Amino acid sequence: MRAVGYFREFSHERAEGDSLSRQNETFLEFCRREGYEPAATFLDTATSGDSRTGFRQMLSYLRQPEKGFVVVAVSAVDRLGENMREAARSFFEIESLGTQVVVSQGGDGLADLLHAWTGDGRRGEVGERVRAAMRRKAVGGEVLGRPPYGYAVGPKRRLELVPEEATIVRFIYRLYLHEGIGVRLISRRLNEEGLKTRRGGNWSMVSIRDILRNRAYLGTYNRFGVRVPGSHPALVSPDDFRLVQDRLSARRTARPMAEGEERAPRKPFLLSGLAYCGACGNRMIGVSRRQHWKRRSSGMEMTAEYRYYQCESRTNQSMCAYHTRRADDLEVEVCQVLNEDRAARPVLRAGNEQAVRAEAEEAAGQLRGRLVQFDRRIGALLDQTVQGRMTKERLRRDSAALARERMALEDELVEVEMRVRRQEGNEEREQLRNRALDDVKTRWGSLEDDRKQALFRSLIDRVVVDDDAIHVHLRP
Repeated sequence: MRAVGYFREFSHERAEGDSLSRQNETFLEFCRREGYEPAATFLDTATSGDSRTGFRQMLSYLRQPEKGFVVVAVSAVDRLGENMREAARSFFEIESLGTQVVVSQGGDGLADLLHAWTGDGRRGEVGERVRAAMRRKAVGGEVLGRPPYGYAVGPKRRLELVPEEATIVRFIYRLYLHEGIGVRLISRRLNEEGLKTRRGGNWSMVSIRDILRNRAYLGTYNRFGVRVPGSHPALVSPDDFRLVQDRLSARRTARPMAEGEERAPRKPFLLSGLAYCGACGNRMIGVSRRQHWKRRSSGMEMTAEYRYYQCESRTNQSMCAYHTRRADDLEVEVCQVLNEDRAARPVLRAGNEQAVRAEAEEAAGQLRGRLVQFDRRIGALLDQTVQGRMTKERLRRDSAALARERMALEDELVEVEMRVRRQEGNEEREQLRNRALDDVKTRWGSLEDDRKQALFRSLIDRVVVDDDAIHVHLRP
């Protein structure tokens, strides 16, 4: 299972003790503790012009079918908005997309929202009482949260073996420790044999590594800083687990530098996030490989680094063929495409700006009024639930339905506002694009790497890489 982190920075006293870095630490600790794979993080800062840019980016991510099953983790429900009305709306917008909101520090998301909505000042006390109760359950060995792969939650809230999954866990440890197969090749082996993850997906390097590092397979339950040895059947012996950790740590250890040697700065992959495999459609990621050898004639030690773009499916899951390109060659080829004759490209011109603006502003005003009405209706449902006149189940259902309608209106408002900005900015954008293309053509060799990367990102939407050709898609 994967988790998405959402962080919000406040410029006033609410930010005290809960900085963005602290929220990130809490999120990563939550993932480690609950066995989630961190999928993505989104944030909104106090200094940004729009306090919901990161949140809207997260909603776009949650709409993608390929994201798989995820939960959204926040340090507290009031982090979802500048005020409780916005936080409540954001909560149900997330849930309307079929995604659960979880509180990374413990507690129930909807219950915390209702307590915060009452404004009685007891939310912090309630949250601490909830966490204390959860710690007491952890001491007793009761399972809190999702069980690790290989186990299920039994009738007494203890971990019990799932025989089919347990067999795969033992198989993974045997391949790694006794057959000397690495993490990447293990994921490939499982995928080739048709073995699936709990959710029926392919195995990746991340999922294999998480299983190899999970102490739950020793029979020890860990939650909230509480360790309960022997709380459930073990799948790995302590000696084997220790040997696996030693081997994993040894592979992470960097080559020691010789005396006086300075580590060269890493050269960035200029097409990172832009290159896609033409065979499977997945991203191509930058991969560096170092080779060391001795010359036979002189005995001198030699070192060389080779940089490639390689299909992520191949790298992490070993599921795609060996589609790879040398990094420097691919970047030069993209530059050549950008330098081709641009005379045929149409220059976009602004239309009747005044008439378009007046029409759009009227439509935008009507939409904003309707959005406010939806916020009030969600607030009324919360009031009814706090007063005991509505069940939580109905609150969830009705508020999620309202949130879906509201998001459709908000998308419509964004489109209306963009209509005006397009008219005002088309000519300026075209001028900026032409200047960027001229920089690629005339100044590329003298530019710093960060400037080169910025130019690629400003001009290119994606680069589809086939074995014998590339297809560069420019930004609209």
